[in-house]
Amino acid sequence: MAARPAGRSASGRSGASKAAAAIPQLGWSQIRPAPVVLVSGTEGFLADRAIRMLRDMLRLEDPSLEVSDLEADGYAPGQLLTVASPSLFGEPRMIRTVAVEKCTDAFITETLAYLENPAEGTYLVLRHAGGVRGKKLLDAIRGGLGGGIEVVCTELKKESDKVDFARAEFAAAGRRVSPGAIRALVAAFSDDVAELASACQQLVSDAAAEITEATVEKYYSGRVETTAFAVADIAIAGRQGDALVMLRHALASGADPVPIVAAFASKLRTMAKVSGARGGSGQLAGQLGLAPWQVDRAKRDLQGWTDSGLGRCIEMLAETDAAVKGAQRDPVFALERMVGVIASRGEQPGG
Repeated sequence: MAARPAGRSASGRSGASKAAAAIPQLGWSQIRPAPVVLVSGTEGFLADRAIRMLRDMLRLEDPSLEVSDLEADGYAPGQLLTVASPSLFGEPRMIRTVAVEKCTDAFITETLAYLENPAEGTYLVLRHAGGVRGKKLLDAIRGGLGGGIEVVCTELKKESDKVDFARAEFAAAGRRVSPGAIRALVAAFSDDVAELASACQQLVSDAAAEITEATVEKYYSGRVETTAFAVADIAIAGRQGDALVMLRHALASGADPVPIVAAFASKLRTMAKVSGARGGSGQLAGQLGLAPWQVDRAKRDLQGWTDSGLGRCIEMLAETDAAVKGAQRDPVFALERMVGVIASRGEQPGG
């Protein structure tokens, strides 16, 4: 049962007392019951999983748990008070609130009032996906009002974080998995942690004995082949270090340099077609022989690029294509140089 915290405002304290009253900040897998649980961060999959974990914890503690849902962006006055009101039999309550980053003024006002004296046996979960909306409410919670905790669900951007996540998925299921299998999975599903988690769970459910690189190849051979485009996407976004790590893993897993260069060429040629073009996605798609989504993606990819930088990268592509087809003795060096030039958007020497 949630403890009733002292009802005092977070405002008007000195900097030292604010620091002393700061609430715990936990990772998604560390979520635990508290009168108020702020689930913040941009990684929606991990946030959803954390909230499900909390619900399961509370139901294990008391199967009579009542779960209610609120939408902060469409909140009407009085809703929180209604769902938090004590029931006839005193069952514990979990109130899941989404879209706090788009909340109404009424939601902020009434939630601040609620935090002064949270209901007994009630767990208020607030999902805030980022942005400045609701800052007054977030500051109050983080300052200690309501006696809550914050569960931070940030995107897994580093490859090492994704490797740790995948390893933990198998460890939780008690399954043995080789380092090569982990690397292959992360390379194949690097852009979406939800898909990575789903792939891990499928292997846990279906694969027998130890899960190896061969197992991953058997289940996801088509997806593993898309690694070349994942390397290209990361390099084009300017993330040179991550792109080089993924490139090296792809090569270590047996990827052929020629298709990798082809993937880069496909992306950059589309960017070159769209660069400088004017019009809507549908109109340009028809003119350029592309699908509308390809036009939209190319426009996003072109942010931060110059025409001269794009031209230099296309020249580097031609050199690298020749290098990996036998013109140079070290195709790996040629690939890494190409990644460096493209990650710098053609604005730095390629070495």
